[in-house]
Amino acid sequence: MKKYYWLLLTAMMLVTIIVISCSKIEGRTDDLPALNAQDNDLNAGNWKTVLLSHPDTFLVAAPATTTSGTYVGELNEVKALQQNLTAAQKAIVKYWSAGAVLRWNEIMRELVAKHNLPPYQQEDGTYPIPNATNPFNYPQFPFSNPPYAARAYAYVSAAQYDALVSAWHYKMLYNRLSPYQADSFINANKLVPASNLPSYPSEDAVVAGVTAEMMKMLFPTEIAFIEQKAAEAEEARLLAGANVRSDLVAGEALGRAVAQVFIARGKTDNAGKAGGTQADWDKMAADCVARGEKAWISLESPKRPPMLPMFGNVKPFLFDSAACVALRPGPPPSTGSEQMKQETEEIYQLVNHPTREHIRIVQFWADGVATYTPAGHWDAIAAEDFIKKNWSEVRWARNMALLNMSLMDAAIVCWNTKNYYYNPRPSQMNPAIKTLTGLPNFPSYISGHSTFSGAAAEILGHIVPERAADYAAMAQEASLSRMYGGIHFRSDCQVGLEVGKKIGDYAIARATTDGAE
Repeated sequence: MKKYYWLLLTAMMLVTIIVISCSKIEGRTDDLPALNAQDNDLNAGNWKTVLLSHPDTFLVAAPATTTSGTYVGELNEVKALQQNLTAAQKAIVKYWSAGAVLRWNEIMRELVAKHNLPPYQQEDGTYPIPNATNPFNYPQFPFSNPPYAARAYAYVSAAQYDALVSAWHYKMLYNRLSPYQADSFINANKLVPASNLPSYPSEDAVVAGVTAEMMKMLFPTEIAFIEQKAAEAEEARLLAGANVRSDLVAGEALGRAVAQVFIARGKTDNAGKAGGTQADWDKMAADCVARGEKAWISLESPKRPPMLPMFGNVKPFLFDSAACVALRPGPPPSTGSEQMKQETEEIYQLVNHPTREHIRIVQFWADGVATYTPAGHWDAIAAEDFIKKNWSEVRWARNMALLNMSLMDAAIVCWNTKNYYYNPRPSQMNPAIKTLTGLPNFPSYISGHSTFSGAAAEILGHIVPERAADYAAMAQEASLSRMYGGIHFRSDCQVGLEVGKKIGDYAIARATTDGAE
């Protein structure tokens, strides 16, 4: 009976969290006009890639000429499809024409939120662990918690970027006309803006192929849904008159091939070892005590193992592992110090005298269970601003990759720091502190929200400089939200922002040398 009570309570909490999170979701863009790039970045085939050694790493064969019988047959297929378009088909075209990178990032955020559910305890008081080799068993794989989600966003975005750089290389090499440029009937019935960008291989199919492969690795229980979305994205291009089938076939194959390079990296980047072992957890606590400090403990009942305590050993994208250690800040205030007493008292006063504005801020930045996590929140913020820029797909991908690689690397440095110092949270230092939102099950110093936000604000301020001050203010608010909610000390938040900013600077250094500026 007790188990069913807790299951009901958990379900009620999730509904509350989802209602709160949906009330502040940015980037829900179901009614957008078609992407009409102001600049197609025709030189993007020369931009610096993330993992590919060269844009022509994977061969894309030359297409049939536009005067061949094969191509004429493909044009006829498009014309036949356009004869009697249904309202549902037009809706598919409208949805996907807003931009492939935009739409797949939205889908990614939805999957993260769906799978961001911590496993329930077993009868013996232990917690089961999701298993990638048997993903459908309870708890399903993955549990897309903040570090997992940050890594997932980064791999998808970086793979999309490399795949599109390669696609742009072949587009300019073969310079094939779009169907609406080759046939007046299709031109009269096209459902997307005209473009001077060559159609082979299709950029939308490249994104669909690479994203589908990456998402299958990251969300293996969602394969049918993912493949259905990929097929829908490609169908939209045929219906719109923007591509013929061979454009799509070549693009999808290229995208799936590029994905394998990232999948291979993902299998060896140490993420599979991020959960650690009981011996690892015991050593972290013992090392903390040996330094004369109070060690963090789980305040859940029964105690839950720390969330991915070895994630700090995952291979970063923007710098090497030595730099990751160098970015780890100095220690937090000693748990027996006067400063720690003062910071604990500050949090006690904040949670016991909340203002309406503080509560709003806590809820807006909570990003807890059943949400798309802090990294996804910053993706959504970025998407809202990126939409206004009318960038090409390849520039969209490049900018999302810069953001998401910085967010993944922020997670790595943050988790490295957290589990090196193993510092307790305010409510452990003073049990009278009752948080205004959930209590994360991992050490306090440094604040994850602050590190994520510092990195995001820094790189976004470079990408959209006119919004730099706004991003910095958002990062500050996100950081303070963790104090207002009783989750972090002031030093956690201040140092987290500083570390995040340094990580964002690595992304800026890459941006200024990748050939896109």
